[in-house]
Amino acid sequence: MFDLGWTEILVIGVVALIVVGPKDLPGMFRTVGQFVGKAKGMAREFSKAMNDAADDAGVSGMSDTLRKATNPIGSAMDEVRKSTKSFTEATRDAGKPKSKLSPERQEAKDKIAAHSAKATQERLGPREGRSQCRKCGSRQVDRPRAGRPQESCHKENCG
Repeated sequence: MFDLGWTEILVIGVVALIVVGPKDLPGMFRTVGQFVGKAKGMAREFSKAMNDAADDAGVSGMSDTLRKATNPIGSAMDEVRKSTKSFTEATRDAGKPKSKLSPERQEAKDKIAAHSAKATQERLGPREGRSQCRKCGSRQVDRPRAGRPQESCHKENCG
């Protein structure tokens, strides 16, 4: 506010100590502090009143327009961010299933998945390190090591 450095404040304090005296100095500093606080409060109220008057007159809309005119790339990027955010919010849950399938459709899905897996296994052949399950015929079983046979595969319904 007054652009006073430490040396100026120190000189003012020494002069106040000499002129006012050590006995009345705390009371004087208290009074000065209250005066400065009231002045800051009045300045804050004045500034708020001026901002409110400017908002009522439409100056804030003018400042946004002026900012956009002086920085077209920044305003374009703001629009891109807004569009990206709305697109992200709109498509966030698009890949998730909305509801469970009906039993008939689930059965058809399982048949298609099983047929696709079987066709893929036939086309690729047995992979190294894998063999067929003795119970269900699936090729998802690790080959036995050291002569020990594998009893079941990785499928849940294979017992």
